Amino acid sequence: PGTHQWYDGTAHPWEFTRVWHLEPSLTDPDTVYAGVEDAALFRTTDGGQSWHELSGLRQHGTGPLWQPGAGGMCLHSIVLDPSNDQRMYIAISAAGSFRTDDGGATWLPINQGLISDYIPDPNAEVGHCVHHIAMHPARPDVLFMQKHWDVMRTDNAGERWYEVSGNLPSDFGFVVDIHAHEPDTIYVVPIKSDSEHYPPDGQLRVYRSRTGGNEWEALTNGLPQQDCYVNVLRDAMAVDQMDPCGVYFGTTGGQVYASADGGDNWMPIVRDLPAVLSVEVQTLP
Repeated sequence: PGTHQWYDGTAHPWEFTRVWHLEPSLTDPDTVYAGVEDAALFRTTDGGQSWHELSGLRQHGTGPLWQPGAGGMCLHSIVLDPSNDQRMYIAISAAGSFRTDDGGATWLPINQGLISDYIPDPNAEVGHCVHHIAMHPARPDVLFMQKHWDVMRTDNAGERWYEVSGNLPSDFGFVVDIHAHEPDTIYVVPIKSDSEHYPPDGQLRVYRSRTGGNEWEALTNGLPQQDCYVNVLRDAMAVDQMDPCGVYFGTTGGQVYASADGGDNWMPIVRDLPAVLSVEVQTLP
């Protein structure tokens, strides 16, 4: 029921067309959350046999103002707080990020500090095109965000964000992830622009900050440094729990790269897949 805004600003009915993200519960193997397009959040508590919508999100007062981004109006990021089973974060393109503190019954927009050129009001509750958010479980009040433009950070559970793009060659991109054992070590993959979805100068480079942002170093050893015109999508990077930490990412060209030393050195482990949309890691005992 209800409507949201369409690209031209007119009212458009909600339609659920595909699943964008699945996030398992941290405590119950039968509970899984699903983010879908049009943006809504579903949960199963019986291992997927049945699903129900956490309708408090879509019923938020700003819901009729949500608009799709270039890739649709999708709920693509779900982050669970390991220290508080009632707290969860989600991100929607292009509505912004939201937090619940009561298990999904009610939601709070958490977009203060985000700046988007197409939104003249710097205090706008919604409308920002968030691409991905990430949290380190040892520090659940600190989150990192890759926005349509800008890499952002919050130190207070989303109450306020500030930019940490620093010396990146481009602050456009889709993916952001965090080292398993170093909460201030962050990985992003800069993309040239929102109209040219490939690395600057055709050089595939992961950038790493060991200071929680602002100061970034290019990680290039083993990655193609010429004529590389691929993208790395929002769910296409993952880290493992090994020591040193392994980092993995896939590209729209069908390659998957792996680093066993936190990003210092890379090697291709697959070259001929279809476009890689998601990378997940399981560490076997």
